[in-house]
Amino acid sequence: MSYKVIIDSCGELTEDMKASGHFTSAPLSMDVDQYHFVDDDTFDQQEFLRRVKESPNCPKSACPSPEFYQKCFEEDYDHIYAVTLSAALSGSYNSAMTARGMVLEDHPDKKIYVFDSKSASIGETLIGRRIAELEEQGLSFEDVVSRVEDYISGQVTWFVLESLDTLRKNGRLSNFQAIVASALKIKPICSSTEDGQIQQAGQARGINKALVKMVEMAAESSDHTQDKEIAVSHVNNPERGRMVLEALKERIPAKNYILENGRGCTSMYSGDGGIIVVL
Repeated sequence: MSYKVIIDSCGELTEDMKASGHFTSAPLSMDVDQYHFVDDDTFDQQEFLRRVKESPNCPKSACPSPEFYQKCFEEDYDHIYAVTLSAALSGSYNSAMTARGMVLEDHPDKKIYVFDSKSASIGETLIGRRIAELEEQGLSFEDVVSRVEDYISGQVTWFVLESLDTLRKNGRLSNFQAIVASALKIKPICSSTEDGQIQQAGQARGINKALVKMVEMAAESSDHTQDKEIAVSHVNNPERGRMVLEALKERIPAKNYILENGRGCTSMYSGDGGIIVVL
């Protein structure tokens, strides 16, 4: 069976995913004052981060349009899947579901499924890779959907950021415990909730101590990871990303480890130096 996986651009596509021909990125867009950035191959991370740093205003993002998803869903594949940012954080899921409904009106037998990742960034990447793994095993469309939904329910996203300002100003921290952080250099350790929102799981003084504690917390909560992939996404700080990945390798066994530089949407919400871990 032929298949296609559309991942909104908050999810990174690894080089092997790009080479496979099975994946398409649905670009979000970001605005910093009068500057417009599209989260595709034209995205300039250094320019974007510079504009964000220089601006007194909070950057804004827009999800892929239903028309973009519709065009992807109308392509001639036996099975089509979409993986989106957590529906609790973005309109990308609703946009994809709207497109799915429009396509199924004209093609009711077409097999299309939209996964709410309940995650972001590299979490979407791992979900896309899981879809491809099951498709390559020859599973039915229904079995792929069921097993991937089970996989999502067991996935946990962790992150430590230099600043939570963009998340806070854009209303992404509704379940967040407010702390007085700036003067004491306290860095919150955050994780995903079961419904795909963000919660504070801990805190530490200074970014390095927070990263170490995040790895410890992830290791303590991990279970049956030997057959899973573990992934780290960094924003413009490969050295920090490699440090976290090596620490995870020492603590948590897995079948594969992935390190990626965050794309545009990840760069916007995580900020320069942010680290995201998914297992």
